Amino acid sequence: MARSARLSRLAVIATTGLALALAGCSPITTAKPYAASDGIRVQLGDQVRGQNLMIVTGAEGEAGLLLGGLVNDGSTATNVTVTVGSETVRLAIDAGETVLLSAPDATPTSTLGVEEVLIASVPGAPGSLADVRLETPEAGSVTVGVPILDGTLGSYEALLPE
Repeated sequence: MARSARLSRLAVIATTGLALALAGCSPITTAKPYAASDGIRVQLGDQVRGQNLMIVTGAEGEAGLLLGGLVNDGSTATNVTVTVGSETVRLAIDAGETVLLSAPDATPTSTLGVEEVLIASVPGAPGSLADVRLETPEAGSVTVGVPILDGTLGSYEALLPE
């Protein structure tokens, strides 16, 4: 009986050790960049990244607003050209600066730069994706599918263009 109890304890110790060893082999997912909200994340070269990019609109073909942020992680200022459908906006972003893409009156207490990127006619229905092109002189361009949302969620309702 003592031998059986000793073997059981050794099996438990070995199983616990194996589980701990395997747990240490798994990747740390919080160390990887990801989009933590309804929008998407995009990297444009080593200098500029888009954070939580999304479009809010009432319906396809109506006016919309590009939301999110553009971050210049570089040591020099740059210009970012944003194109959605036939709308093009050029934004100057200083080194180390973040520019919020929102309605100018939506973040009155922010110390960050706020730019309004209004889209006259959103090229897709809420629930779909719209192609958004980001371009800098240093990194070229990238086109990404950005989610289109409506005012169903209360936090976006106040941001719908009138």
